[in-house]
Amino acid sequence: MEPDFIHLCQPGPEKSCGACCGLYNYAISTKEALSLRLRSRTALFKEKVSGPEDLRFFSSEIKRRESQEKLYEVIYCCEYLGFIDAGEKKVGCLLHPLQNGGADLRDASFYGKELCEGHFCPSYHYLTREEKKGLVNCIDDWYLYGLCVTDIDLVKEYFRFISQAIYQAPCAERFKEDELKKIALEFFSLKIFWPFRSQETNRFGKYYFDGSQYMISHIDYQCLGCERSRFDKIFLSLASCFHSKEELIEAERIIQSTIDRFVDHYRNF
Repeated sequence: MEPDFIHLCQPGPEKSCGACCGLYNYAISTKEALSLRLRSRTALFKEKVSGPEDLRFFSSEIKRRESQEKLYEVIYCCEYLGFIDAGEKKVGCLLHPLQNGGADLRDASFYGKELCEGHFCPSYHYLTREEKKGLVNCIDDWYLYGLCVTDIDLVKEYFRFISQAIYQAPCAERFKEDELKKIALEFFSLKIFWPFRSQETNRFGKYYFDGSQYMISHIDYQCLGCERSRFDKIFLSLASCFHSKEELIEAERIIQSTIDRFVDHYRNF
């Protein structure tokens, strides 16, 4: 790997991402629900798994205990994803050799050792180095980090609007500063707390699901009596659903406000 390679899956001790293991593909994917899954799995693994011979029991027991209802049926949800630190700040593979005294048990998983070891999600390729570093520097929560680092449109659009305002790409190191970090985190936290989020259970960001198929959602601006919003890609990433022109205007105000506050602080401090 190149010297400045950023490991988005496990970027540091405060957070990690398990999205490629199907973490967010469960029908109920709130932080509370996923934390219970991961905590229970981790405890069972520590109690019952001492070697490869115990993995079949572990897998069947997890599938028996947990709801298997998914958003998208063809995406596999790996039962070997758990918490890999005592503080429950990092999600990761319970089969990884770092979790098993050097023994690599990943061939027992659905994807196998080779695919798990060599897979890089699209964010590795489409996010710039500064976008990756900025995101890593401002989000310390595993749940929010995984939602955002895999949402390429959300990240790139945020950085694009900031870059246009300051006439350059923002320095990723500045995302560590307390106030800028706080402002950026308020924006990315909209991924969870967005007031115009669709209540449809089969919606995830800009996608909606129907069993084995997924489609990209669109906002009917004509029905709202508006032109396509400059924040359209952000709105779709936030799974937006607007019932009136007034709601759309308020949504634009919220997004613009978070960008303006970041830009003002970036310029003046």
